[in-house]
Amino acid sequence: MNERIRGSDIRLIGANGENIGVVSPERALVLAEDAGLDLVEISPNAVPPVCKIMDYGKYKYETQKKEAEARRNQKVIEIKEVKFRPNTDTNDYEVKMRAVLKFLGEGDKVKVTLRFRGREMAHQDLGRKLLDRVAEDVKLHGKVESMPKLEGRQMVMMIGPAPAK
Repeated sequence: MNERIRGSDIRLIGANGENIGVVSPERALVLAEDAGLDLVEISPNAVPPVCKIMDYGKYKYETQKKEAEARRNQKVIEIKEVKFRPNTDTNDYEVKMRAVLKFLGEGDKVKVTLRFRGREMAHQDLGRKLLDRVAEDVKLHGKVESMPKLEGRQMVMMIGPAPAK
């Protein structure tokens, strides 16, 4: 801004948004000082560079306010985890599925973990069937982002919330 602007010619935009044209940086600085404002380089990569006459402090304040507003309206998606076992009983399954559906309803992602212990590793097909059942039950409320993968002694599947309609 102001004296730090380099280059032989710049395209100048006035304080009210009118296009003044291509002028020298010295002439643009004189116009900005006459208006009691700053000369700010908006697009340095353009040919010639684009500068605008504006109140730099006010401009910076407004951009900070916009960024703060954007952060305030941002939804942070958390990853919730629900753990199953290959021999999870029907009632326990339903309780855990209610938790999964609640998390998806709140807009969070759900990591479904199926842990194998001991000889259960020999029956990975039972775990796959259980995770396929989970995927089928959440079809209306979310979508499976990553299909079940075996990682060591556990099978993991990610479910994201359904896109808003």
